[in-house]
Amino acid sequence: MPGIDECLLDAMRLPGARGAALVDWTSGLALGVVGEFPGGDAEAACAESAELARLAAEHKTFAPDGGPGEADPPVEDLLISNRDSYHVLRFVPTSFDSTVFLHVWLGRADGNLALARIRLGELAGRLVLG
Repeated sequence: MPGIDECLLDAMRLPGARGAALVDWTSGLALGVVGEFPGGDAEAACAESAELARLAAEHKTFAPDGGPGEADPPVEDLLISNRDSYHVLRFVPTSFDSTVFLHVWLGRADGNLALARIRLGELAGRLVLG
């Protein structure tokens, strides 16, 4: 079972990976970072992505049809695309409060969004926190 550093290094093996982070979406703090991020400031990127994650996780619009409490966390992942890259935010289920997510920044030219979703799901399931 991989820890944070090993998990982030595995995420960087994805085709097109530019940067990866594990972020607490309640505080916006990075629990681990590897690679680079837009603007050159990984901490700012983590804080900004945490705002998006928090919005998605806390609003009923994005909750599963089964109602509150059935899925923890309520959102599986967020996908953001722009002209030259993809951002994949994968929520990580934990035994405590499930308020962390993996954020991977992929170059669009060589990134594979489907593969990234699959691999991040596997990584999130195996990640050991605590």
